[in-house]
Amino acid sequence: MPAITPSLWFDDNLEDAMEFYCSIFPNSTVDSIEYYTDAGPGTPGRALSATFTLDGQTFIGINGGPLFPFTEAVSFTVACRDQTEVDHYWDRLVDGGAVSQCGWLKDRFGLSWQIVPDRLRELTSDPDPAKATAATKAMLGMTKIVIADLEDAVAGL
Repeated sequence: MPAITPSLWFDDNLEDAMEFYCSIFPNSTVDSIEYYTDAGPGTPGRALSATFTLDGQTFIGINGGPLFPFTEAVSFTVACRDQTEVDHYWDRLVDGGAVSQCGWLKDRFGLSWQIVPDRLRELTSDPDPAKATAATKAMLGMTKIVIADLEDAVAGL
């Protein structure tokens, strides 16, 4: 099967974005950067495109200008083992960005992320409909997902 690689369109801050993301995710690298030349259309010497890896997932980025900003129609989900991971990714990615609801945030570049603990999926898909409903209702009232609050909602039945 061919590799599927997300490609991200930045205004003119690709290098800043790669540095930011690589500082957050372990085992991350900037793999290559191609620069504009005198052929244009951008400023010679500025980054045109790049390939980078975030914890094993390859991405392509381009400095394409302001024509196509990010929207919530595309987001990246970070599956977290525990609250420590949720807190790490949430706190780092939202720095300079904006919180949303139900584990969603926008980072400082406008890219949407979902920070989702594994326990959320377990609770919202519980075979007991009352437990699944309680967990879902609790999640709907949250910005950052707090596992203890989900557990309390289910235990309170």
